[in-house]
Amino acid sequence: MKISVVIVNYNVKYFLAQCLQSLFKSLKEIESEVFVVDNASSDDSMAYITQLFPQVTYIYNTENVGFAKANNQAIRLSKGEYVLVLNPDTILPESNIEDVLYFMDNNKEVGACGLKMLSPTGHFLPESKRGYPSPSVSFWRLTGIHRLFPNNKYFDGYYLSYLDKEKKHSVPVLAGAYMMLRSSSLKKSGLLDEDFFMYGEDIDLSYRIIEAGFKNYYLPYSILHYKGESTSKNSYKYVRVFYGAMSIFFKKHGKNYSSLSRCLVQAGISAQTWVKLFIVAIKRKRLKLYPNKLANHRFLIVSNNEELNQIKSILDNNGLGKDVQNFNTIEEVFVYLQNNDSLQQTKYSHLIYDTTMHSYSEILSALEEMADYNLQISIYNPVFKNIITPGEVYL
Repeated sequence: MKISVVIVNYNVKYFLAQCLQSLFKSLKEIESEVFVVDNASSDDSMAYITQLFPQVTYIYNTENVGFAKANNQAIRLSKGEYVLVLNPDTILPESNIEDVLYFMDNNKEVGACGLKMLSPTGHFLPESKRGYPSPSVSFWRLTGIHRLFPNNKYFDGYYLSYLDKEKKHSVPVLAGAYMMLRSSSLKKSGLLDEDFFMYGEDIDLSYRIIEAGFKNYYLPYSILHYKGESTSKNSYKYVRVFYGAMSIFFKKHGKNYSSLSRCLVQAGISAQTWVKLFIVAIKRKRLKLYPNKLANHRFLIVSNNEELNQIKSILDNNGLGKDVQNFNTIEEVFVYLQNNDSLQQTKYSHLIYDTTMHSYSEILSALEEMADYNLQISIYNPVFKNIITPGEVYL
């Protein structure tokens, strides 16, 4: 078996279906197995996914056991020479798996690879490549000082902004949204640490892979990461789990630092936790006062076939079909955007791609090229008969 893919799902069946479709296109003729581990989803994910993708091995947990433990359940069953840990809110181009495996097959010292992740507007996500969160690196990040000195090796040792995102680099830390792992490196490093319920486990595993004598590599191959569809960033639980993971990591790996350094880091984590909890409270209050975010959604559509009427019908059914504009090709969209000074003039916020016309590779390429226009990616797929946007699925 060449590769085993492990995806942990929690109440995101539509994003998961889209992810799996792009994954199977990328796997092509590669000998593979795909596991989905469900952490007690309540959205009927299992029935929905197994009907669409019967080839998937679906493991359903009766309780939410966390990201690390759920991944380990499938990794222990896996038979692949490589294991890909993949988030359900990702999209891969068709050549992705082949390209990454080619690199790893020809670089035996590499234990794990991560990729260039794009946001739903096509912008580079800096967590795609990261440094080890030492006390000094953590201090600059927690205080926000690293933002004042972009591309500075000393102040931005966390996001490594001084490393060209378009080139391959050996880096300390990879993101858990996409980690291609050599199975032999996992045997030496150990699996994901189940003390981490969610977040931080990717930093910990990256650290242990290097300790086991392998390298972690960042590759400039683009994928989409909707980033956080499985969790609500506007929840108190998210804040506590996220910063709690940071605390666990330093308790585990910070023993070589001075007592003062450890105390300062823990104090910084506590301070950031309270600040973020306060920000969440403000955001939740604003959402109650201004709940109708759909009023700002205006759609451009790239479709010129029989699916166009279905796309417009879905928008109409959701009260979003009054102000749309259609284009026959992506090139036409480029011309339209270039002829407008800003999207404030065009009024549009989302661009819908029809997958019957464009491959995922073409969609991601266009997304990245149009990043400056801040158009949110929206994808229509006739198999699923829905339009998937960041944070919302329209049926």
